[in-house]
Parts: sequence; structure tokens; C-alpha cells
Amino acid sequence: MRIEFDDNLITGNEMIDTQHKELIDRTNQFLAKLEENVGRVDAIKMLDYLDEYVEFHFGEEEKLQEEMGYPGLAEHKTKHKELRNTVKELYDMLEEEEGPSEAFVKQVELNVVDWLVRHIQGFDRSVAEYRFMADNAEKI
Repeated sequence: MRIEFDDNLITGNEMIDTQHKELIDRTNQFLAKLEENVGRVDAIKMLDYLDEYVEFHFGEEEKLQEEMGYPGLAEHKTKHKELRNTVKELYDMLEEEEGPSEAFVKQVELNVVDWLVRHIQGFDRSVAEYRFMADNAEKI
């Protein structure tokens, strides 16, 4: 199950959309590696690669929201914590198993892929809409 960055995932904020493309690309690379039946060490390396960008992106998003006075920042941070917890659980699964099992791949699909799509389409779009409204208040 791969994510395709299409019009349904565009927020309208160039920085965020560019970062989402990178995040989706890293997620898809992770899934591709899992399909190759890689071992535990390679799966951990790919999870590190994904996790590194998740942390960068969430930091940038949260900083942007703070700067613009986004009223939903606390809730957005809570949602980001959900994915951070999922990533921690994925590390734990890899530690407990010899490598990425079917259950592990299913967790990635449900709790990373599906989460990302829902989060971008919901929470991230609402941030972009808020910014657009704030930037264009005199035109509305």
C-alpha cells in the first residue's frame, strides 16, 4: 500500500506540501524495503530514516503554527504525538521480532500510511485554510 501525493493531499502551503512529499516518499521507500523482506537491521535503518524526517517535519509544522497563532496548535501537537508513539511501537516490534513480520507491515499500513493521509487531509489542511483566511481577511 503506497501513498500517492495528489490533489487530495495538497494543503496550499508550499513549504508544508514540499515536506509532505518528502515524508510520503520516505514512507513509500520504507514500504518498498519491507516488501523485499529485509531483515531487522535494515528495517530499523529505514525506520530511522523515516523517523528522522517525521521529527523534522513536525517541528517545522509546529513552529509555523506557533508563529501564526494557530488556535488548534495544542490539538495538532497531540495528533503528532500519536504518530511519534506509533513509531516507538514499531521500534519495539522490531526489537521483539527477528525482522519485520506481516503484523509489523500491517501496523505500518494502518498506523503510518492511513494516519498520514487522514492527518494531511484533515488537520494540515485546516492549518493551511486558517493561514489563508488570516492572510486574506481584508478580501473576505
